[in-house]
Parts: sequence; C-alpha cells; structure tokens
Amino acid sequence: MQFGLTDEQRMMQEMAKDFAEKEILPTLKEDEAEHKFRPEIVKKMAELGFFGCAIPEEYGGNGFGFLESVICAEQIAKVSGSWRLPFNMQNIGPAVTVNKFGTEEQKKRFIPDWVNADSYGFFAITEPNSGSDVAGMGTVAVDCGDHWELTGQKMWISNAHIGDYGLVYAYTDKAKKYKGMTCFIVNLKDNEGIVTAPIETKLGLHCAPTGEISFDHAVIPKDSVLGEVGQGFQVCMFQLNNTRISCSAGALGIAGGAIAAAIDYANERTQFGKKIGSYQLVQGQIADMVAEHEAARLLVYRAAWLKDQGLPNQHQTSMAKLFASEAAVHAASETMKIFGSYGYSTEYPAERFLRDAHSLRVVEGTSNIQKTIVAGISLGDVPNR
Repeated sequence: MQFGLTDEQRMMQEMAKDFAEKEILPTLKEDEAEHKFRPEIVKKMAELGFFGCAIPEEYGGNGFGFLESVICAEQIAKVSGSWRLPFNMQNIGPAVTVNKFGTEEQKKRFIPDWVNADSYGFFAITEPNSGSDVAGMGTVAVDCGDHWELTGQKMWISNAHIGDYGLVYAYTDKAKKYKGMTCFIVNLKDNEGIVTAPIETKLGLHCAPTGEISFDHAVIPKDSVLGEVGQGFQVCMFQLNNTRISCSAGALGIAGGAIAAAIDYANERTQFGKKIGSYQLVQGQIADMVAEHEAARLLVYRAAWLKDQGLPNQHQTSMAKLFASEAAVHAASETMKIFGSYGYSTEYPAERFLRDAHSLRVVEGTSNIQKTIVAGISLGDVPNR
C-alpha cells in the first residue's frame, strides 16, 4: 500500500500550487468583490495541462488520470474555490463523458477544444423544479426528422452564459421515465431558440460564472445525441460519479486553505498575554480540523485511484464527496470562529472559505443524496459500479 506521490505527481502538485499563488491570489480580493471571471486564467490552466487528465493523448490528453486532476484541483481550491470549477467544465464533466460515450467524430470535434480551453464547456441537469431528483426534469427533446427541438429550462448551471459546447439532458420519451432520457451535445451560441442569463445572487464562488438556460423549440442537429437515445440517465450517472471526485478535491482545497489560515492566525494573535494557539480549546479546534482533513484526503485520493484502475468506485466516490464536503464546512466554520470578529470581515479569507465550502454540500448531489448512495450500496440494495 503506497501513500506517497510519484515524482510526476509532486511536480504537478507544486505547479498547481505555484499557479494559484501567482496567477489567482494577487487579484482575488478584487475579483471576488466584482464577481469577475477572467478567461485568461482558464487558458493558462489549459496550457499547463490541467484539463488533459483522464483523456487519451489523441484527443489532447496528457497521460495522467483522475488522481492527478484531484491533486491539481485541490491546490487551486486552496486559494480559491471558484477556480476549481474549470476542472469540471473543461475536463472531468463533458470531456471525460464524451470520451466514454461519444462517437469518434464527436471525440475529435469536441474534446480537444475543451482540453485546450478553446471552447467553454458546461453540463445542464438541474432545473427550477428538479435538482436531486434528476428523473424529475421537465426539459424535452422532440424528434423532428432531420433535427431535434429542445424545450425547457435549466438553472444553476456553471458556465451557462459563457459556455460554448456542453451536455444537456432532456426527455425524448417521458412515458419511459428515466429510460426515456437522452443526453445531447449542444452549442449555446447563435441559436435563436436558446437564451442564457447569469445568476449573480450567489452566496459564494463569486468568480465562477453561474446562470440559467432557456430552450424554446431550439433546433439542434440530429447528430447531437451522445450515446444512444434513451441512454441519458446512464450517461448522467456516469458523469456525476466523476464530477463528484472533482468536487471532493475542491473540498480538500478549501479545507486546507482554511486550516492554514487558522493555524497562521492562532500563532500570531495574542489574548491575555499569550498567543491564542496556546489555549487548549483552540488547539482542540485545530486538531479536529486537521484530523478530519487528513481522513478526507485519504478517502478522496483512494476514490480517484480506483477510477484510474478501472475498478468499481461509486461507493468510495460518494463517501469521499460526503465526508470531504462536510469536513470543509466544519473547517471553514471553525476557522471563522478562531478569527473572531475578523473572521466576519471580507478583509480576511475566513468568510470566503465558509461561503465557498457550503456549495460543496449541494452540487453534484447533496450530502443527503450521497448518504442514500452509500447506504444503498452498503446494504446490498444496489451494486458498487
């Protein structure tokens, strides 16, 4: 059993850490305040190979796997949770999913542009009245012979109003329930039947574009289907099981950033003539945070390793997502308390870590959904895939 990283993995880890500190951190406070998305950051991330993990080299991949993506995403999220999102939008979401289910033509056409950040990716599942209940979505696609017509609305979609090509899930046969769902590769640009709009009222992740997409009899090409007609639910579950590992990496990063800030502050701040880190209650807070963080990292890295080995991992991935996201919220909350009144100020990172951490309890399946998956597999009701 090996717990150390390879030389190449350590190199990628250090490269991601260096990038986050030099390219993201210097303007982060200003960018957060202005809810500013900077395209040049995504392009630079692509140039460093961050989006080529788990993708074959013939489609722009770099020979690395899910574990390397987790390692890099963790370091980025340690500085900013917002900038972990491109790992899902450009790589682990659309690109990996198209590589699994796409035709050769689809792979060659779409994957390299996502990996190189020549186009912005997205995936649209959530709707105003369906979130955790994926099968409850209302968006429909009608076969019109030489094209499809897409009608419905998607909400809380990352990259919605800046996205180019991405995955949209819709019903092609509502009567078949989840077996009547289909996944489409959709171009959001230059289509009069598609309207996008930003959502700017978010609690956190202020530098990550989020929006809604409305489809009104939007005409999309016949060859837009990813996989088979009626295979969309299977495609969606495959995708979510992968994007959850990236969310878990984001949780590791946010928790790690919060813990580092808490330790620095506990060593600097003095009260009653002593640094606050010398008080046992503060030490207890830090000990709990550090222990949970280390446990979360083992869960997340193991799940990513299983993916790279092609072994069943849904059980481990959902455990990692559940534990890491809850640990991140706890670490961020404790960090805010250690900072005291300063933790409530936007002048310090504690409040941002807390705001960003809470998103990870919700996205890619809430903590309750992860508990349902973990329990179902543990009880033997469903297999571990």
